[in-house]
Amino acid sequence: MRRTRDLRRVSRNPSWVFMMMSSQVFRAKQFRLENGDVLPELELAHVTHGRLAPDGRNAVLLTHGYTSSHHMVDVGGAAAEGYWGGLVGSGKPIDTDRLFVVASNMLGSAYGSTGPASIDPRTGKPYGPDFPDISLVDIVTAQRALLDALGVERLVAVAGPSYGGFQAFQWAVSFPDFVTGIVPAISSPRSPSGASSLDELVAHLARDPNWNGGRYYERGGILPTLTQLRIDTLKLYGIEEQLTPAFPDAAAREAEIRRRAETWAREFDAHALIVLRRANIRFDVEPEFAKIKARVLYVLSRTDRIFPPSLAARVMPKLAAHGIAAEYVEIDTDLGHSSGGVDAARWAPQLRRFMATLKPRM
Repeated sequence: MRRTRDLRRVSRNPSWVFMMMSSQVFRAKQFRLENGDVLPELELAHVTHGRLAPDGRNAVLLTHGYTSSHHMVDVGGAAAEGYWGGLVGSGKPIDTDRLFVVASNMLGSAYGSTGPASIDPRTGKPYGPDFPDISLVDIVTAQRALLDALGVERLVAVAGPSYGGFQAFQWAVSFPDFVTGIVPAISSPRSPSGASSLDELVAHLARDPNWNGGRYYERGGILPTLTQLRIDTLKLYGIEEQLTPAFPDAAAREAEIRRRAETWAREFDAHALIVLRRANIRFDVEPEFAKIKARVLYVLSRTDRIFPPSLAARVMPKLAAHGIAAEYVEIDTDLGHSSGGVDAARWAPQLRRFMATLKPRM
């Protein structure tokens, strides 16, 4: 783990440091990206739950959302795209009594894996805006290297919400013989964003007086801008509906949203937003559906404004046209984009049944 980076954050956010200290870190040298660039050093923070079987074939990979972390099960429930503690654990649909669950912080993220805030060993300074262009293929290829190092011979499933669902679909086409099933939840096999969304994001960040052409690390950061960006994102994800029972007073609810947003803004890196958004807008595996051999459980939310349930009418027939065994679940919930985790009970039975269908092929 990069101690310099961790110690820099101790006084600002002890909980972030606890999360990082509780992670394991996979390291590799000279990691070649899809575009031919090479990362001199690759680190992937990850946690594991359960035990790997002697034959290495009982593993499940959990993939997290755009702005959350690999701590989808073991730390709190604040991940905006969905905390999965209700779905993963002893006796739960993804049962850690019999499955070895690996949750990896993705390449380019800000929670312990190599990303823009990492030190470039060639300069001794953070990569910042010079971090190389990565793709979803790079993200899952880095995860494959991690799993190989852990001794995983085959995945029972890849499962995750939002950006984690992108990764699940990418796994199915990049490594079709390595994965038995995928559970892309609150997601899509292609990006809903266009290039304009990246331009808007960069323009929003650049309005901060500390932006400095993207080299803001030595200028005190851009906390107010990231906080407001996070408030807007949380509201898009359905946080107001989620918090209303506990915070019926509007002012108290707004204060709680701001508190959560500022906590995240102290942890995350603006350039990680850019790097992962750039990878996102190019993502589209629908033309590669013919490669998929895995069974698919596709999950959407009735009230999600980012990945509306109308997507199923496009995706499911295309999967069927390629002979892919695919099931669809629509979560009947008012909690929008966050419902995959926070309303887990509403679709846990379907996930349990799906996981049982994978058992004979483990």
